[in-house]
Amino acid sequence: MKGWHRLREATLIAALSAAAPLHAAEVAGVHVDDRIRVGTQELALNGAGIRSKLFIKVYVGALYTSARATTPEAVYDAAGPRRISLHLLRDLDAQTLHEALDEGLRKNLSAAELAALKGPAGELAVLMKSIGQVRRGTVIAIDFGAEGLAVDVDGAPRGQVAGGAFAKALLRVWLGDKPADADLKQALLGG
Repeated sequence: MKGWHRLREATLIAALSAAAPLHAAEVAGVHVDDRIRVGTQELALNGAGIRSKLFIKVYVGALYTSARATTPEAVYDAAGPRRISLHLLRDLDAQTLHEALDEGLRKNLSAAELAALKGPAGELAVLMKSIGQVRRGTVIAIDFGAEGLAVDVDGAPRGQVAGGAFAKALLRVWLGDKPADADLKQALLGG
């Protein structure tokens, strides 16, 4: 009888744990919030992981969405806002940051798509270069919406780039067929 009671208690604890809301995560020692607010919309953490390049940890990336997304298309086609937060794990200069985003666009878009988005891509280049040197611990947030995207650095607005098509295209840097980091892509999609 005593064993049955313990089994029932363990089952109840497991069920309650499974039903508990998502808690903040910690990735590579970085606290990642489980919920954030973009404008008036509350977004939930979809997934988070580490962006590495040649065995060097560059940043912890976190994807926030209004509805759970397990495929890139679900993120691209979401009606509401989406956010990617980059929690830097090392110092970077603006040129390196811009080049990484530009490389991601070139790897995931056709020549015709790149040509069509040349204007917004140029605006993003100017915006990213204006950020200058960023230090370890800096958080760069990119908010994606139907009208375009907005960039914040440590909570301070740094600029916007108009164009919903460009916002969707930039998401491919992390979620496209040739993402910046395949393991990070999987983690952002909750895998």
